[in-house]
Amino acid sequence: MTDPVLLTFNPGSSTIKLGLFAIRADVPDRLGKGVIDLRHQPLALQITEGRTVANIPLKAAVSDDLHDVIEETLGWLSQHFSVRALAAVGHRVVHGGDRFAGPEAITDETLAAIEALVPLAPLHQPQSVRLIKAIRHLRPGLPQVASFDTAFHRSQTDLVRRFALPRSLFDEGIKRYGFHGLSYKYIAAQLGQVAPNIASRRIVVAHLGSGASLCGLEGGVSRDTSMGFSTLDGIPMATRCGDLDPGVLIHLVKQRGLSIEAVEDMLYHRSGLLGVSGISADSRDLIGNDAPAAREALDMFAFRIARETAAIANTLGGLDGIVFTAGIGEHQSQIRAAVCDHLSWLGVAIDPVANAANATRIEAPDARVAVLVIPTDEEQVIAEETCSVFQAAKAR
Repeated sequence: MTDPVLLTFNPGSSTIKLGLFAIRADVPDRLGKGVIDLRHQPLALQITEGRTVANIPLKAAVSDDLHDVIEETLGWLSQHFSVRALAAVGHRVVHGGDRFAGPEAITDETLAAIEALVPLAPLHQPQSVRLIKAIRHLRPGLPQVASFDTAFHRSQTDLVRRFALPRSLFDEGIKRYGFHGLSYKYIAAQLGQVAPNIASRRIVVAHLGSGASLCGLEGGVSRDTSMGFSTLDGIPMATRCGDLDPGVLIHLVKQRGLSIEAVEDMLYHRSGLLGVSGISADSRDLIGNDAPAAREALDMFAFRIARETAAIANTLGGLDGIVFTAGIGEHQSQIRAAVCDHLSWLGVAIDPVANAANATRIEAPDARVAVLVIPTDEEQVIAEETCSVFQAAKAR
């Protein structure tokens, strides 16, 4: 292969998604994608090329630094894709705080700033840090770029971002940051191609996966979002609680005697769909389960998504379209239907046949609000931002 090759890392709390791109005329063209689930032993690298999916066993074991896992993965990618040398690596980093307003080349200073934000995203940020350090260890001269989930939401006003807390705390960084920005950036661009007639109007995008949030777009720019200071906020998720009265936390610590560590574990790992259902964190399991608690968990999920959609529509001053994306949003028609049913008073109505088929446009012919299903691609955004950083560096 003669084209330069770019690798992207998109880490979750327990998974690492990979993207491999050929850079052609300064534009990243996807070659394949992969995922490593760090919870499964022995490890395997699942690679997808077009419609072909392969599972490659990995001999390496998970360690604190991930050196062996990444080294074996790079070795396999090099052989399979005939990649002799990578040109660069791009990383999704969940939290950029107020320090980062866009993608940046990773230097010692950049890495220190990313690491300093670990307490604000304890589930995801440490994964990014150790992947960056692993690449530095294994390929010391390889350029790396960080793409930040929070950066897309920097367009929001202080009115939207501020908590009703003492002003000094806002100045110290206690504010609403928002997340899933790479996904929303991709959807904003896709809307211009898929639905140009509404792309510049008032859109609520629902990124519904194991982590979930909503974002209000106006002219493709973020105006409001459901997640705030941390990735716990907003709508309920697979295992995270979503919006919660802070008085509950005070009660759990002072009256029930729970430690901060126990509360943190509950809010991140034992709440959401799992906590309410007591059955599973996976909405697919709950859809197929007749237990009342499973039904209640799904009903609550849809209700809270609809409620947040209406709140964001208030920020936008109206609602012209809804976009469902990510794993649940793209594939689970029952949840889309339940959300839209709650929003019928806003003029939202869907075509049951189009919805069941996961079609791109699923609104009913007489609906006042467009409803779309658009697959997201965070790795594509990471690749594009990585290329843009190096193009800007060349131009200087």
